[in-house]
Amino acid sequence: MTKKIVIVGGVAGGASTAARLRRLDENCEITIFEKGEYISFANCGLPYYIGDVITERKNLIVQTIEGMKERFNLNIKNFSEVVAINRDRKTVTVKNVKTGETYEKDYDVLVLSPGAKPIVPPIEGLSEARNLFTLRNIPDTDMIKSFVNKNRPSSAVIVGGGFIGLEMAENLHELGINVTIVEMLNQVMAPLDFEMAQIVHRHLISHGINLILEDGVKAFANNGKKITLSSGREIDTDMIILSIGVAPESKIAVDAGLNVNARKAIVVDEYMKTSDENIYALGDAVEITDYIAKVPTMIPLAWPANRQGRIVADNISGRNVKYHGTLGTSVAKVFDLTVSTTGNNEKSLKKSGVEYQAIHIHPNSHASYYPGARMISLKLLFNPKTGHILGAQAVGVHGVEKRIDVIATAIKGNLTVFDLQNLELSYAPPYSSAKDPVNFAGYVAANIIEDLCETFQYHEVDDLVKNGELLVDIRTEYEYYSSPIKGAVNIPLDVLRDNLNKLPKDKTIYVHCRVGLRGYLACRILTQHGFKCKNLDGGYLTYEAAKFSIAKH
Repeated sequence: MTKKIVIVGGVAGGASTAARLRRLDENCEITIFEKGEYISFANCGLPYYIGDVITERKNLIVQTIEGMKERFNLNIKNFSEVVAINRDRKTVTVKNVKTGETYEKDYDVLVLSPGAKPIVPPIEGLSEARNLFTLRNIPDTDMIKSFVNKNRPSSAVIVGGGFIGLEMAENLHELGINVTIVEMLNQVMAPLDFEMAQIVHRHLISHGINLILEDGVKAFANNGKKITLSSGREIDTDMIILSIGVAPESKIAVDAGLNVNARKAIVVDEYMKTSDENIYALGDAVEITDYIAKVPTMIPLAWPANRQGRIVADNISGRNVKYHGTLGTSVAKVFDLTVSTTGNNEKSLKKSGVEYQAIHIHPNSHASYYPGARMISLKLLFNPKTGHILGAQAVGVHGVEKRIDVIATAIKGNLTVFDLQNLELSYAPPYSSAKDPVNFAGYVAANIIEDLCETFQYHEVDDLVKNGELLVDIRTEYEYYSSPIKGAVNIPLDVLRDNLNKLPKDKTIYVHCRVGLRGYLACRILTQHGFKCKNLDGGYLTYEAAKFSIAKH
């Protein structure tokens, strides 16, 4: 008997499932129901089409319905919304969104890939706003682009500082629109830790973005032309992009009695199977396991959806493949910066109760003597006992995602910071240094584990000075006077040995330099002369980034 497989939703997850299924089984019947017009389109490219970076709309279409039907022998029904799952008789109820007609389709195996929808909270005046948009699909994109082309707005407010919000801010800005970002948290880009996000804050402001943090939207007025924030501040605007996150599109799963979590994400096992043995689910609508902390989470990204689609197809075909969790590796362009992360950040590690150590380094993207070298700010989180890597974040202009990809691969390979030292990575002056930033991170972390150097963090500095601890700036005299930390005394590294008699041996000496390297050298000198010493992790640059004040700009 021919196996009947019904897939709800296309794009990354559903389309990947269907294509893999056909490659594994030429005889099964595969039906895809997609409530929109397009079966496979480039979600991540939508902001760049709005900003005219991608100039041809057709380039957003990854696969046409006709093309997929012909190549993979699929039964594809667009403008067809699955409105109910009838588990007792193994059918789905389908509504034609154009005519309203409903009918049932039977299945042997059902695959749910409905994705997620933008969160739209019940804000006063929202329903009357005629200039408010969310961005999820091509129709949303068309509406935004049409509004921009027709109305020529001079100002826009982006509500939410996540990846989509920042990409939209950049693309609207490039169209000559004055952009304001409103974010309820104290930072944009939640996968970053605060001090790393501060680098992004400074960059956004330097490009003319009006950044408002720790404030939310209280109400819209005048058909969306005026926004009142929770603080009472009022903003006049020509258009609004609501980008405060997404929620699982899981109503049919909830109505069918499938297990879901508190946020209504569909709960699946390691084979991507739901609480019904005949139903699988994947993509942005499901709860998965955090690869690092091994706790349930939701990470709506393209790579997991594609990988899960392949695994679902494998398991339907009897191959018994497990999904081992999501690492959350991501990258985004923010004007001239590249921002990339993998694994857990400090916030999530603290929440999960995972022991960790953090380091910050600021190496160049390639050999400093070759033109065009730019600094990468890289943060590595690791287990201080075993050296296993827990996460990494990097911000810079060039070579950022390359380093995060290497570290993501190292995590999946169960490597430690000691292994990072031994990675033999490609080198030529235009591309890297003989000691790659990834190697450098491994050396710094290994030094801490091997007790060659103790560190203290940027957020401890002010309290240490306040409490009368000895903070020694071992930079040059010029650097010290150009950008001092209040309360620090200056003893340049090159004359440190000549001034040991001026330092106490009965208290800890806290040293700092620009990026941490000279501070490490100072600590090696001091500890071998009987002093107790700690080095400021990441140096003055990390401290300065964290202290950046938006209010002063």
